[in-house]
Amino acid sequence: MKIAFLGPHASFTQLAATQLFPDEELLPQANILDCFNTVNSGEAEKAVVPLENSIEGTVSMTLDYLYKTPAIKIEAEGVMPIAHHLMIHPDHNPEDIERIFSHPQALAQSFHFLDTHYKEVTRQDFSSTAAAAKYVSENKDLKIAAVANQFAANLYGLKIIHRNIQDFEQNHTRFIVITKQQPAYHNTNLEILGEKSGMLINLPEDHAGGLHQVLSVFAWRKMNLSKIESRTLKTGLGNYFFFINVVGKWEEILHGNALLELKSINAEVDFLGNYKEFLLES
Repeated sequence: MKIAFLGPHASFTQLAATQLFPDEELLPQANILDCFNTVNSGEAEKAVVPLENSIEGTVSMTLDYLYKTPAIKIEAEGVMPIAHHLMIHPDHNPEDIERIFSHPQALAQSFHFLDTHYKEVTRQDFSSTAAAAKYVSENKDLKIAAVANQFAANLYGLKIIHRNIQDFEQNHTRFIVITKQQPAYHNTNLEILGEKSGMLINLPEDHAGGLHQVLSVFAWRKMNLSKIESRTLKTGLGNYFFFINVVGKWEEILHGNALLELKSINAEVDFLGNYKEFLLES
């Protein structure tokens, strides 16, 4: 089976994909859209993409593509502790750094450290932490550094000069497995943290109390929502869809009737699936 993931090699997403699918062929992709397209076209059966970070919040691109590709569902979730390290080419010295490269979220998650120790050094966004590490390794003539993980440092032969530079100890990223097949995912080697359902909801025609009407469908059934987030539809100001997580196992009568009630009030619902959440190692 082929599993796409947000690459390149040594990205945090590859670390997640390796644990979720230890025996499958992994295909690195340049960006999140490519991951969705690869699954949508059938080139890969599944893909692993980041959904949310505990410090920087939701990866908006992932939510947008879940909305734009309704054939794709969520099969599983993995939560990984994130450790960022500052690394340079082994032939360089820490005091020579002129630019620091990394993914925008990694730079944001390490903001206070970088602002304290490298305030005058330019920071530059890169497509991923691993791509930044690879760029540093391939450009010995440049006085640059990367914020990335231990896997990337090992793979690209870089020297770590500062470890665990993330601003908060409790830095975790949530990854999802996306697929068009939606079989039940099983992995006896990983600890199960919980179970949830995911759905995308468009509100009924805009009117006072519209959101309350939708939320009341869950409230009177005492269905616990662990997440509700709005995203713009990009069709004009004030137009949104909502991503909602409902905690617990799928119960056909309870959940099924909730979906029917949502549709009865003219809310558009894309049910993304009921799936387990697994704990991953950093």
